[in-house]
Amino acid sequence: MSPAPDERDRIRAAMDRILAGSPQHSNGALTIVALATEAGVPRNALTQRHLDLKNEFYEKVRGRGETPDAEKRLRKQVVKLKELRAADAEEIKQLRAAVEALVGALHQCADTRNASH
Repeated sequence: MSPAPDERDRIRAAMDRILAGSPQHSNGALTIVALATEAGVPRNALTQRHLDLKNEFYEKVRGRGETPDAEKRLRKQVVKLKELRAADAEEIKQLRAAVEALVGALHQCADTRNASH
């Protein structure tokens, strides 16, 4: 299926509306999904056919000193994953200490048992 002849124009107009804070067909988020919805084109139009417009959109967002919503979500996810990793490392440390204590207790039991025979 070939793109509509005015697809690039619709994407640029949608970009302008979103960046101006006056979206008509989307939630106005600074995402490719919102841009595609606003332009009335499939998302893959921006990720495959018009990659230059996708990049231009993100450049304009960053140029305004803003961070694209997708990047904000990813940054939050990175923070959460780092927290989970730290919690896992602490749990592993505690489990290793518990294993060492159990192995020590097992050796003591074995030594006591062998000494009584």
